[in-house]
Amino acid sequence: MINIKSEREIELMQEAGHINYLAHQYIENYIKEGITTAELDKKINDFVTKHGGICSCYGYEGFPAYTCISVNDEVVHGIPSKRRLKNGDIVKLDFTVRKNGYESDMTRTYIVGTVPKEVSEFVNHVEEALYEGLKVVKAGAKIGDIGNAISNYAHKYGYGVVEELVGHGIGTNMHEEPEVPNFGEKGKGMTLKEGMTLAIEPMINMGSKDVSMLENNWTIVTDDESYSAHFEHTILVTKNGYVILTGE
Repeated sequence: MINIKSEREIELMQEAGHINYLAHQYIENYIKEGITTAELDKKINDFVTKHGGICSCYGYEGFPAYTCISVNDEVVHGIPSKRRLKNGDIVKLDFTVRKNGYESDMTRTYIVGTVPKEVSEFVNHVEEALYEGLKVVKAGAKIGDIGNAISNYAHKYGYGVVEELVGHGIGTNMHEEPEVPNFGEKGKGMTLKEGMTLAIEPMINMGSKDVSMLENNWTIVTDDESYSAHFEHTILVTKNGYVILTGE
């Protein structure tokens, strides 16, 4: 069932989203060579808790950490560990913040130190793909319009768009209807309505779109070991566009 949010619900989601945004701003200062992904995980949880939120990834379907931290060829659902970041890594921080019963979901890809120009351009293009998808969002648009815009932009640069993983509705639950694929046909799919809240999240590979799951039954990696990047915002569908709920 698709949940149309009331004004009060939107306010609550904005509160959760703002904490998520602030946590990303905070943790960026610590994403440096030598820090472990487990240390980043703890810092994020401490920050979110201090600001009145809950890192709701913890325990979700058995997930063992507060944040999903995926490095290089890991697409999503990387489990924080004693792994130390090194110069040239790209690291994706994906976490949900819950406050007063409402969820927010946000992901950013960060560069550790310096990387080749083509890698930094790739990360920038994936972020831009998110905003290409957002450009078409408004009441009356179709779900397929979003994925079509994202995939067309990514394919222009020869990147692979992951098809096994999709964006989603969000509200009192982390994952709600509808699914929001990062590929699709323009004019097809569910019609967007004012008051819907969505997590739109392109997951794009520098090489092939093909992915597999590791033996831990969580982490998804690229089959060709190419870099993968991931950006995500929780947004509200409005009459003429959208509002980012995971922002200032």
